[in-house]
Amino acid sequence: MVRIWCTVLCLLVLSQPLMADDRQDAEELVKSKLDAVFAVLQKKDLDQQIKKKEVNEIVTPMFDFELMAKLTLGKKTWPNLSQEKKEKFTQLYINLLKTSYLDKLALYTDEKVIFEPSAQVNNKVQIPTQLISKDRKTSILYKLYKPSDGWKVYDLEIQGVSIIRSYKSQFDEILQKGTIDDLLLKMEKRDDK
Repeated sequence: MVRIWCTVLCLLVLSQPLMADDRQDAEELVKSKLDAVFAVLQKKDLDQQIKKKEVNEIVTPMFDFELMAKLTLGKKTWPNLSQEKKEKFTQLYINLLKTSYLDKLALYTDEKVIFEPSAQVNNKVQIPTQLISKDRKTSILYKLYKPSDGWKVYDLEIQGVSIIRSYKSQFDEILQKGTIDDLLLKMEKRDDK
C-alpha cells in the first residue's frame, strides 16, 4: 500500500512541471499571436482591408472554429444535423465570428494588453488578459485546450460574457420558434451584408 502511495505521489510531483510547461506553451501562443496582430494594426500605411486579411491569417490557426460551432449549437441540436448542415452551419458561424472579431479590431487605436496569471483547469488553460485603452479596461479570458496539433482557443469571454454562450442563446431562441433551416437562412443574410 505504501508503494502505491509513493508511486501516486511521485506521479503528482513529476506532472507539475508538465502542467506548468503546458500553461507556458498556451500563454506563449496567445502572447505571440496578439503581438503579431497589434504589430499589423499599428502599421499606419496599410489599408484597412489588408490589415483585416493579415490579422485573419494570424488568428485563424489559433482558434478551433469547428469545435466552437459544435459547442454553440450544443448536444441537443448538433448530433441531429446532417453532415451537409453541420458543414454549412460551421462555415457561416466561422464567417460570423471572423467578421465580428475583425470589425472590433478595426476600432483599435493604441491599446495594450496586460496578461494576468493563467490557470490550468483539468487539461485546459485559461488566460486572463486586460485590454487597456485611454478611457477603459476590457477583460478578455482566452480558453484553450490541446488537441493533437497544439493549443487552440475554443471560447473567449469578453467582460465575463462567453462568445459560445452568447451565440448559443441567440441561436436557441431562433431554433425554439423555427428550424435549423431558419437559422441558416438568417446567418446567410447576415453573411451577405
